[in-house]
Amino acid sequence: MSLADSMKGLKDFDINELDVNNAGIWPAPIKFIVLLIIFGLVLGGGYWFFIKDQYGQLDRVTAKEADLREQYERKAYKVANLDVFKSQMVEMEETFGALVKQLPSDTEVPGLLEDITNTAVGNGLALQEVKLQSEQRRDFYVELPINIRVSGSYHELASFVSSVASLPRIVTLHDFTIKPKGKEAEVLDMQVLARTYRYRAGE
Repeated sequence: MSLADSMKGLKDFDINELDVNNAGIWPAPIKFIVLLIIFGLVLGGGYWFFIKDQYGQLDRVTAKEADLREQYERKAYKVANLDVFKSQMVEMEETFGALVKQLPSDTEVPGLLEDITNTAVGNGLALQEVKLQSEQRRDFYVELPINIRVSGSYHELASFVSSVASLPRIVTLHDFTIKPKGKEAEVLDMQVLARTYRYRAGE
């Protein structure tokens, strides 16, 4: 039978006449089409039930591999620089220890107040007040605020601030207020809050 005859027979064929029980007598084109449909369903079902899950598992494994690679690189970097980290830790501990030594203890606070007083007088300032305020507790240290009022020329005030910053104990200056003293334009009043710090060892 020629291809033309097969196509003509297919055209004249009524699909309602198909009998599943007699599939052997179906026209060849119908058999071919049915086989293609079954083949497509088998491929689609195989992909859906097997290959699709494999692709999902592959994506999860790939993501996990990238995460493990990143962890490995971080750990390898730490291992390669372990000696450097250890030396930096020792240096930080030494620096921290040196800074802690600069924090006054309770018994050293009067001496610090005396140092501030001598610094003010040594720079030619008239000292009105050096008063220790209530301490403020922080995480591992205590702040000791000191209210200071002095008067003098601009250069004397600047020299005093510089000298206080150079004291062997850590002292920081905050909340500056400077204004002329009375009618004397060359004499200035300065009020400043100094803060020193005490280490809370075992508190």
